[in-house]
Amino acid sequence: MKYNELQISANKDRKRVGRGISAGGGKTAGRGTKGQNSRTGKKLRAMFQGGQRPLAQAIPKNRGFKSLRTPAQVVYVDHLNVFKGKLADNFTLFEAGLIATPFHTVKVIARGELTEKVDLKVQGASKSVQEAIKKAGGTFEKVATPIKQSSKEAEKVDK
Repeated sequence: MKYNELQISANKDRKRVGRGISAGGGKTAGRGTKGQNSRTGKKLRAMFQGGQRPLAQAIPKNRGFKSLRTPAQVVYVDHLNVFKGKLADNFTLFEAGLIATPFHTVKVIARGELTEKVDLKVQGASKSVQEAIKKAGGTFEKVATPIKQSSKEAEKVDK
């Protein structure tokens, strides 16, 4: 049997309890016998554990703020000397082993000196790096983070 072949109605009627023995939900009306939960009136709090200190109260709160944004991958400017007069983008940096994945943000930070001319196309670079690239005769262009192509899209392109 398949899910779409099930013979059930979308809107099930609610069970009417407390309507006599023959109705099936009479006498205790599904509340069990005796005790605080069987009585009418005040109900227990959601976190009540019989007078014991609630677990949610015993465990300390997680304070602070956790960002869901993935931090940028850092490349230092002295690593760019490998690309002598070539283009350095996410994919070439990945192939050179300077970043973990080409599909995350990359930022170039100043450390060391840039001696070679480099054409840099990444998501970000500090002002001092941009000045160093210009001074070495290269160019910097800020580009969007490349999006990973799904396997289905890759199959369409191959055909």
